Amino acid sequence: PEEKIFSEKTLTIPLETRNIPTEVELVEKPEATVDVTIRAPNRLINEISAANVYVKLNLEKATIFQQEYPLNETMISLPPGAEVIRITPNKVKLKLEKTKEALLDIVPNILGEVKEGYQIARVEVVPQRVSVKGPESKVREKDKITTTPINVANLEESTTLEAELILPRPELRLVGPRNRVQVRILVQEEKTSPKPEPKKKK
Repeated sequence: PEEKIFSEKTLTIPLETRNIPTEVELVEKPEATVDVTIRAPNRLINEISAANVYVKLNLEKATIFQQEYPLNETMISLPPGAEVIRITPNKVKLKLEKTKEALLDIVPNILGEVKEGYQIARVEVVPQRVSVKGPESKVREKDKITTTPINVANLEESTTLEAELILPRPELRLVGPRNRVQVRILVQEEKTSPKPEPKKKK
């Protein structure tokens, strides 16, 4: 009977990493996919595809000192009746780093010039600093967070605008939901040097 006739099939399956410990960052990711050779009865083999096979690497007990992680059949979810014959590669490399948090200054990105006869007296950012998190090697306390461009062209009165934050490195993330700041541009008339000055010399 067909039940007892088995076939093999090799599938390229995405590798999922799960349960990364808190206060640890995945800085070098493992291979994105692995090849899994599966054996199953002929009645099942055609139903097995990359859509219903999963490879999950559980990093719950991972440490920053371990870089190689073996892969085995217990990490692969298969339809009942199928079995894993081979996994290629049978181990993957990845790198973890401790999470670091820092408070970084925000520097607004001001574009353009205010209206002639006026000048920017002061720029205030609220808040002035925000916390970021990321891998220890990528968090530098001297780094600055910038904002999306703030156009002050032809401005002639003080105004408050909202701007999104731009982090200095892609590996960093903001702590908390805030990703915008308020930028207050204080504009005043230019103080021109008084014209009667030359008369004082007479």
